[in-house]
Amino acid sequence: MSRCTSFRQRLYNQTGNGMADSTLDVSYAAQLRQGCPRSGGDNNLFPLDFVTPAKFDNFYYKNLLAGKGLLSSDEVLLTKSAETAALVKAYAADVNLFFQHFAQSMVNMGNISPLTGSQGEIRKNCRRLNNDH
Repeated sequence: MSRCTSFRQRLYNQTGNGMADSTLDVSYAAQLRQGCPRSGGDNNLFPLDFVTPAKFDNFYYKNLLAGKGLLSSDEVLLTKSAETAALVKAYAADVNLFFQHFAQSMVNMGNISPLTGSQGEIRKNCRRLNNDH
């Protein structure tokens, strides 16, 4: 889920011209505007996958191909890199490939050794180092 405040710019002023993001499907943008007005409603929640929001599947990727990715960070998976665009297309076309790659990624992440003690830090603000002002 994502808050309205996280994607509002895509609906109303993506490139500074007061218009919606041109990569966003027009009908989807209109639907989002109903619950995410130009001002207010900041905490209104929307699913990243509106088709099957409570199911783990590959509709997230199918939605991206249809211009129905909620966040700008979702959209760039398709538009900014040929490598990630190829993955979006492959995952949209083959749910089993998506599940296989997801499972392997979870194993890989589980094998990451976190920094502990004085080697790492628990950030007070996730966006910057504790000593970064």
